[in-house]
Amino acid sequence: MSEHDLVIRGGTVIDGSGSDRRTADVAVSNGVVTEVGQVSGTGHREVAADGKLVQPGFVDIHTHYDGQATWDSQLAPSSWHGVTTIVMGNCGVGFAPVRPSDHERLIRLMEGVEDIPGTALHEGLPWAWESFEEYLDFLDGRSYDIDLGAQLPHAAVRVNVMGDRGVAREPATPDDIAQMAEIARRAVEAGAIGFTSSRSLNHRASTGEYTPTLQAERDEMIGIAEALGAAGKGVIQIISDLVDFDQEFALAKAMGARSGRPVSMSVAQAKGRPDQWRRTLDAMSQATAEGVVMRGQVGARAVGLLMGHQGTLNPFMHCEAYKAIAHLPLAERVEALRRDEVRSAILDNVIVDKESPIIGSRLVTKWHIMYPLGDPPDYEPDASTSLAAIAERTGADPAVLAYDLLLERDGTAMIYVPTVNYVDGNLDSVREQILHDAAVPGLSDGGAHVGTICDVSFPTTLMQWWGRDRPHGRIPLETIVAKQARATAETVGFMDRGLLTPGYKADINVIDFDALTLHAPTIVGDLPAGGNRLMQKVTGIDHTFVSGIEVASNSESTGATPGRLVRGAQKAGQ
Repeated sequence: MSEHDLVIRGGTVIDGSGSDRRTADVAVSNGVVTEVGQVSGTGHREVAADGKLVQPGFVDIHTHYDGQATWDSQLAPSSWHGVTTIVMGNCGVGFAPVRPSDHERLIRLMEGVEDIPGTALHEGLPWAWESFEEYLDFLDGRSYDIDLGAQLPHAAVRVNVMGDRGVAREPATPDDIAQMAEIARRAVEAGAIGFTSSRSLNHRASTGEYTPTLQAERDEMIGIAEALGAAGKGVIQIISDLVDFDQEFALAKAMGARSGRPVSMSVAQAKGRPDQWRRTLDAMSQATAEGVVMRGQVGARAVGLLMGHQGTLNPFMHCEAYKAIAHLPLAERVEALRRDEVRSAILDNVIVDKESPIIGSRLVTKWHIMYPLGDPPDYEPDASTSLAAIAERTGADPAVLAYDLLLERDGTAMIYVPTVNYVDGNLDSVREQILHDAAVPGLSDGGAHVGTICDVSFPTTLMQWWGRDRPHGRIPLETIVAKQARATAETVGFMDRGLLTPGYKADINVIDFDALTLHAPTIVGDLPAGGNRLMQKVTGIDHTFVSGIEVASNSESTGATPGRLVRGAQKAGQ
């Protein structure tokens, strides 16, 4: 009889601790790592890993699968990229708590903030809950390919308690705050990973209204944070534009200080304030040294908008002549776009709608930051390859270049528009962010921005670009794995995973590092109601195991669903 459920033989183990890699076997029984070293016993399944990397599964703490998790057992594409645990409910948006009369409001907010089609949410969400505890129970009754944790979203709480006043961003009364605090306390005691809020002008509903939490006052934010402190559970996640840095950072720090709970904030390099990310991370390090644990969630590359005929954005989306054919199926639209009269009508009237609430819609003619997206994609393109630079060299009109480019591959070609984290035209600042002691990988937005952004592949970018392919400034794989697996797990209190050592959860990746290849994103129409979403495949991740059960191989699901809802913090492996 086999002594183990699974033995992975002879791989190069990078265990997530930051220690040097070593050649070893890994044995698994009952969903837990039991041995790392020379394993003499046999496994019910044996995997040969000679020449392959063996490492803990990645923990992605910034996703938006809140809707998808209610109708889909496959949390792809995250599960294709070595991610074995996701945390959703970020940026203060989600679907619980909710009154039946507010379903539409929360859909419009998620549609606008996270670019998830409202039609898909209307079709897919079962709304089998009202309270956040009931939402957790619903998720707990389902199984998934990977594990997931859910956070309590501030916008949903505010609308639930304040109704129209909350949507209108009116100040909360003491009674409102007490009710919101009680909801937060009950949520974390039921297993919410934490509480999240947005204070960003970029976050607007599909109707153009700003997120209800944008101007939430100090008493409201502190009152909710203190409820988490009273429960002694949960983390706090905030996104803020930090325009008034001193005031906004002080508020986030005070929430941590008054609650005793860890705080994380989204951090990126922004135009106009290109060095503020460094100030933010340094301030977080100082706060942590003072006893208020703060972490900055950082990206693995630029936040990149994708433009194309199948997505939400393209350079011609505001032209009346384009709007007249935008409803057509892709093949028919491409046929129309190739007609001379349509081409002329569009190219003669390329405009920007500055009032559009769609994120990125004001950038559709910024030719100097627009690049052809190849396959494999180049996520650190040189300025000389921008549409503006090509137009200047060739004497062409950049709009014409964009028009012809997007007709390639039968209209499925895309343009890449790196925004934040690309102010200097390279990713040097991203490298500094990743390596900062206050930073953890985040911001992938898995499950969101399904028509505009495909940053769900951040974990693969860390491995492939930063660990192997970047011509200069590479990062040791031991550091990358420690950051993306263990540090992220610790940030949200998942102390039972992120390490390959006996007693810890058997979430494991086996990677053919030399063959690791990130492919260009594609659009598929598999959301409810036939909605489109961006998906991105990777080859070279040979096996991904969750609790010792293989769930994916080279972007193909095995159909296994060992993943479950994770309720709250988890104790360290024994």
